[in-house]
Formats: sequence, structure tokens, C-alpha cells
Amino acid sequence: METNAIVQALLKSDEPAVRFKIRTGFLGEDPNSKSIRSLRSEVKTSPLVASLFQRRAPGGEVRASVYAKWQGAHWVMATLADIGYPMADETLVPIRDQLQEQWLGERFYREFEVESKSKVYGQDGVPLMQGRYRRCASQQSNALWSILKLEIANDRTHDFVERLLHWQWPDGGWNCDKDPRACHSSFMESILPLRALAHYGALHDHEPALKAAKRASEVFLKRHLFQRESDGSVMKAEFVQLHYPLYWHYDVLHGLKVMAETGFIRDKRCESALDLLASKQLSDGGWPAERRYYKASKQLKLGNDYIDWGGTSKVRMNPWVTADALYVLKAAGYIH
Repeated sequence: METNAIVQALLKSDEPAVRFKIRTGFLGEDPNSKSIRSLRSEVKTSPLVASLFQRRAPGGEVRASVYAKWQGAHWVMATLADIGYPMADETLVPIRDQLQEQWLGERFYREFEVESKSKVYGQDGVPLMQGRYRRCASQQSNALWSILKLEIANDRTHDFVERLLHWQWPDGGWNCDKDPRACHSSFMESILPLRALAHYGALHDHEPALKAAKRASEVFLKRHLFQRESDGSVMKAEFVQLHYPLYWHYDVLHGLKVMAETGFIRDKRCESALDLLASKQLSDGGWPAERRYYKASKQLKLGNDYIDWGGTSKVRMNPWVTADALYVLKAAGYIH
């Protein structure tokens, strides 16, 4: 199937969020246009969003642990930001406040220096080992990105940026590995800070955030988004399989998507990853979800998501993966 045919098929999707992704991503429509604002309203009233909000309390917050995987407020907000939920919706402020209370609490300003992994546990704060802060920066950065994308930031939101800059490792990324021998940044802990800081820097013309994002991009680019520097081999099997959603995980499509969002997609070091993504296109013109990190269920349980995001298949298109793949390949100039 030609690109135009698969795009037209996705534009007829019953799911307004899929149509939003195609129209603003692949087709490049203005996210603030009257037509797209109308589509965002469809997203807001869709069954998908109703499912995400099924544990909302009367005050607007989400009734679950903020980081409950994958049904807590943290993941609800990240999903809303990715699927085109309306911007500047004041009803999301209670959820924003949940995230900021969780990820900007006092414990993230307490630091302690230790030399061994065993001495980390039992202490409350951010450990410093071998001159590197061991912090899961994906948590603060995912909250920052979601709040910014949904345009519900307040004065406290800027504190996320200060923390991320403070914790950045010498090689440009972040890592929460408590093994003192760990001396390289983690892809999983660095992709979301890159995304969030680049977005913040662009919004606020904030030079330190933009410089930090550029440094973080090198963590990925010098490894061609999925290859070891030493011999060019695949870093992890999961990196070259396609998923949706990723949550805090990483794969090559997510890496490329962030490169497209942050302006690094035309770097030649993205070409191997782009070729890999292009090679995964199915005969029907779409792309599959090859693996998943969730189980669709309304039951509040570790690993459950309220949404069935299309499952996995080696031969059947997943609309969410396909929409993101089309956006990336268009941004890279691979398709027109």
C-alpha cells in the first residue's frame, strides 16, 4: 500500500487521537488551528480518555499511587500529552499538582555520598557515587514534558529543569544505576530528559536547557540510537523492536521520534535507525507493534493499562506505531 493510502486509512480511524497524530505529525497541520482544536475536543470526549479518567476523584486527582504502573497520575498525564488532549485545560491542575508533589518533594533535594550499592538503601535522598547522581530522571522529565505539552505549567514547574540540570552526568545523560562501576548514561533514563529539556528550552529560550539537550543527544547519536560504540552491535534486543506505548522504556522508534521533535533527526548518525525502521514496514503500508509492556485491564495491578493499544503482531499494522513511524520518516525526508 502506498503512503498516501495508509495515511488516508488512518484519517478515517474511529479513534480521534490517531487522526490527531496523523494530521499534526505527518501532515504538519497547526496544532492551534480551529480544525485541530475541534479534533482535540473529540479526543477529550473519546472513550479512550474516559477510560484513562475512570479512577478520577471528585476533586480531579487520580485515585491511585502517582507512579502506579500504568494507571497512576504520572502515566495518565503522559498519555494525554501524547494523544492530543486539549491544551490549557484547568481541570488537569489537580493531576499536575499530584505530579509536582511527588517529583519535587524534599527527598529530591537531599543528597548523600556513598561508595557502595549496599549503603544506598535505607537512606532517603539522591545518592552521589563516583561523582555521578544516581537518579531516575525519566520521572521528573516525563512530568515536566507532560505539563508543558498540556500547557498547565505554573511557577513550580521550572524546578524540574533545575533538578535535571543538576543531576546530568558528564557524558550528557542520566542514570539511576546504584552500581558504582556504572559510568555511562542509560538510554531509558536519558531519552525523556532530552525530550523535556529541549521542549522547555525552545518554549522559554532557555540556553542552559538547550545546551543540556544537545549534550544528551550525543548519548544516542554517537551510538546511532541502538548500537554499541565498541563494535556496532545491537545494544539490547528490545531497542530494535517496536512498541506502543513505551512508558519509561526505549526503542529505536521512540529515539527517532524524540530526535524529530528536538531537531536532530537530519543528523547522519540517525540513518542506520531510520533504515531499520523503514525495513519494518508491512505490505499493507503500516508498521506493527512487535512487543508490548502492558496488559489491557481495568483492574488496578502492576503492568495493567486501561487501554488496549492494539496488541502485538508480526503481520498486522498497529495504528499508533504507524502514526509515529510516518511522522519520523517524513521529518527525516525519507517519505514525502
